[in-house]
Amino acid sequence: MIDTTIYPRQIEPRLVEALADSPAVLIHGPRQCGKTTLARMVGSTRGYRYVTFDDDVVRDAAQDDPLGFAAGLPERVILDEVQRAPSLFSALKLEIDRRRTPGRFLLTGSTHVLLVPRLSDSLAGRLETLRLHPLAQCELQQHGSGFLDALFSGELPIERSERLGGQLPDRIVAGGYPAALTRPPGRRRANWYHNHVEALVQHDVRDLASIRRLEVLPRLLAGAAGQTARMFNASDLAAPFEVTRPTIRDYTTLLERVFLLERLPAWHTSRLSRLVKRPKLHLCDTGIASALLGMDGPALAHDRTLFGQLFESFVYQELRRQASWNDAHLSFHHFRNKDGVEVDIVIEGGAGRIAGVEVKASGTVRPADFRGLRKLQAALGDRFAGGVVVYDGEATVPFGARMHAVPVQRLFE
Repeated sequence: MIDTTIYPRQIEPRLVEALADSPAVLIHGPRQCGKTTLARMVGSTRGYRYVTFDDDVVRDAAQDDPLGFAAGLPERVILDEVQRAPSLFSALKLEIDRRRTPGRFLLTGSTHVLLVPRLSDSLAGRLETLRLHPLAQCELQQHGSGFLDALFSGELPIERSERLGGQLPDRIVAGGYPAALTRPPGRRRANWYHNHVEALVQHDVRDLASIRRLEVLPRLLAGAAGQTARMFNASDLAAPFEVTRPTIRDYTTLLERVFLLERLPAWHTSRLSRLVKRPKLHLCDTGIASALLGMDGPALAHDRTLFGQLFESFVYQELRRQASWNDAHLSFHHFRNKDGVEVDIVIEGGAGRIAGVEVKASGTVRPADFRGLRKLQAALGDRFAGGVVVYDGEATVPFGARMHAVPVQRLFE
């Protein structure tokens, strides 16, 4: 029987707050991550009408006469996939300036509007933006998570959690897209992910740029899946294709704009030298990565190298998703020096406080696994909030001052 559960989204309270004081609110994120469902659920009790620009007639009308279209909109309206009608943004700006009513426009978009200057500039100061990701693991378990707050407060008491073991590869390959999770594991779910990537390339990427060789993009994304959680290397990605490195960089940027992959910037400080400044590459969902690599749960469990990479991306994406509704503004980086000392995920919070997360695809943790975290701690002093090694074990235990080993299940609790 197909699961038709609608999962509560932890970002919903932030959306309600934004609508109370911002004239326009944009929920952006990848297609099929739940933006429309969230907007319509919140809007249904607040008198919002619904308009989608996936409808060719509606889109053509907005593009042909944006001022007239905007003037004729209802008092409160959801404008779905608004990036498909870019000329409308200036008209919305004029409407907001005429009457600055909080919560007037609730927008959704499947491309990173803030990376398109002429779109983001037109609503500057009038638009609050919320990023919606695919489902976090804690949302799938239908509860919140206080892990990030606990990490920065240092409140990680000794306790036991369930070891995921064989469930972990299955969770990684499942990903977090609601529609994919209604499919049975294996071929049917993988087919959904393949079709999803193809649809994104044919619709959203084609809307963003004129590309002669669209067929390269799914293959490039598959190549990036094999490099997830590794240092970004345009030459390696370009090698299978007859395209230049600058072209690969441009294509990578397009895939970032439709939320399929992201480059995690390097963290740096003047207190440390010989730092590597290249970003790391992460696919934005391990379900997509696994499907493109032809991996199901058992196959991933058998390939320990790939399992380690996808496990790191899995943890990174879980923390990114939880950060999207956290009260604090959190920015994410990685740390590595030229001697190979590294921390997989560096999180910067308020007042310049830093936390570090190392990911280990193992059921055990040893003192040597904290090498990179201790390097950070020594450089930062009191600014270092804490460091954890996330592993597939059972016990949350301290490894010295502000250092802990933490089971991956603890992230979702």
